[in-house]
Amino acid sequence: MQKFSKLAAALALASAIAAPALAAPETFVVDGTHTFPRFSYSHFGFSTQLSRFDKTSGKVVLDKAAKTGSVDIVIDTKSVNTGYATFNEHIQGEDFLDTGKYPTATFKSTKVVFEGDKPVAVDGNLTLKGVTKPVTLTVTSFKAMPHPMLKKDAIGANAWTVVKRSDFNAGKYAPNVGDEVRIDIAIEAIKE
Repeated sequence: MQKFSKLAAALALASAIAAPALAAPETFVVDGTHTFPRFSYSHFGFSTQLSRFDKTSGKVVLDKAAKTGSVDIVIDTKSVNTGYATFNEHIQGEDFLDTGKYPTATFKSTKVVFEGDKPVAVDGNLTLKGVTKPVTLTVTSFKAMPHPMLKKDAIGANAWTVVKRSDFNAGKYAPNVGDEVRIDIAIEAIKE
């Protein structure tokens, strides 16, 4: 009986020591009021045009101890906002986003790369206009802390990548209207 008690005590102590290293993954829900993917491109070389999408949803899962995670984002392409209603309709047309057939764009991660305690890149698949291509988002900032107003844990990040419109069957007017499009995303998410 004494051997059993010692074994039980040793197992309990080992479990207590190992518990912090086995932190569970945390799930964060995208805050659509503070998450806006933006895209920019050259317009005949005159200027760099900047537009955004107003409706985004999704989830981010992080396991800080294991330094792993996943990102799953859905962008409502009908929410494109160029600042001009007529141009919004033009961008939603068949030559570009074709939102009648493809009302959403998605990003699903395949790997989150950490440097120390922070993610610095997210590899994944971008699906736009029915075409899926691998992309890497470069994370330029990341913060995890309790949200001061909501009193829940929250995360926020800024990330970017560059894609070619022509890779997604949306290359009309290239190269006069730039084929390369920079995508920037500012994201905030609240713990579930």
